Amino acid sequence: MITSALTVFFVADQSRSVKFYRQVLQAEPALDVPGMTEFQLGPHCRLGIMPRAGAERLLGDLPEGCGGELYLYVDEPLNYAARARSAGAEVVSELAVRNWGDETIYLKDQDGHVLAFARTLGNKESGLA
Repeated sequence: MITSALTVFFVADQSRSVKFYRQVLQAEPALDVPGMTEFQLGPHCRLGIMPRAGAERLLGDLPEGCGGELYLYVDEPLNYAARARSAGAEVVSELAVRNWGDETIYLKDQDGHVLAFARTLGNKESGLA
């Protein structure tokens, strides 16, 4: 049985990324040491920020490019997106109702990781009824 989940983003600059996620999540890290920062996202879910150089020391050479997506369910997707934009994120897909029933906006952080801020709509609201 899985008891918790930790998603780790490999980043070029740990300090810059920690500042970005502090602003976007409006949260202080649960752990912040050289080489690793963790934000508690929920009771059993954390986001880790690890310098790419440190990850390569552990894992060997890593491919360039987008390393993943953080899809967060939030009450107000546009509020999170506004904070992400002001912290330097770029919108890649504006807020829209998606065919799976979520209203979602997609952005990229400075390292190219995709951030999705979403809220689940009722079937009537999403048009999936």
